[in-house]
This record gives sequence, structure tokens and C-alpha cells, in this order.
Amino acid sequence: MRRLATSLAATAVAAAATVALSGPAHAAVPADKSQVLSSWTQTSAGSYNTWLAARNNQGAWSAYQFNWTTDYCSKSPDNPFGFPFQTACARHDFGYRNYKAVGAFDANKARLDSAFYEDLKRVCGAYSGAKKTACNSTAWTYYQAVKALG
Repeated sequence: MRRLATSLAATAVAAAATVALSGPAHAAVPADKSQVLSSWTQTSAGSYNTWLAARNNQGAWSAYQFNWTTDYCSKSPDNPFGFPFQTACARHDFGYRNYKAVGAFDANKARLDSAFYEDLKRVCGAYSGAKKTACNSTAWTYYQAVKALG
């Protein structure tokens, strides 16, 4: 019994040492830039939330040299009629700037514009009645503008 307890203790110590030395899995095998960029520019709320968390902790992603600059909604209001579109515009800028930098913009523009529209519609989901209708109409207008003008 004593031998079994000693053996189990030694195994537990060895396992703990292995975990401590190997560090977190994400540190051992980082995803490449194109995979990360793609995961942050999808139409889903999960993609948006992951991008937003990274945006709020840009230093952790500095090795990827992403372009985080933004002019938000360009020449359109960032918060038209009080609807907070600014962050959706920032993610749209992120996608445009970074896909242009890697030479893959044309292949991704339609998805980036669709992700922008989905982000705007999620903003509008916080409203109801006539205010929601007005927000969705404004979101549609913003989407049509980037779809046509980029």
C-alpha cells in the first residue's frame, strides 16, 4: 500500500511538472495570422466578441502586427440617430485594412461587408418597435454604402 501511494505521488508530481513546463496550449502553437484574421472577421456574434476582446488587449497580439487603426464610420456619423455603430465600423475597418495588407481583400470583401451588416443588426437588436425599425433601416443604408463604395 505504501509503495502504491509513493508511486501515485511520484506520478502526480511528474504530471504537475510537465504541465508547468509546457505552459498554456495557445503559447506553444500559435495560430498563423491568416487563421486569426479569418476567425475575427466572420459574421457571427462569437467572431465579433473574440475580435472585441482582442481589440481590448492588443498587446497580446502584437507579434501578428495587425493594423488596429480606424476612422470608425468614415464620413458617416458613428452614432446615427443615437444608434451606437462605432464599434461595428471599427471591426469593419480592421477587416478591410488587414486583408488589404495581406493582399486578400477582394476575396474577402463581401464577407467583411456582411459581417459589418450583422454587427449593425446586433446593435439594432437592443431596440424595439419604431426605434428598432429605424435602426434596421439605418443599418441597411450603412451596409449598402460599404457594399457599393467600400
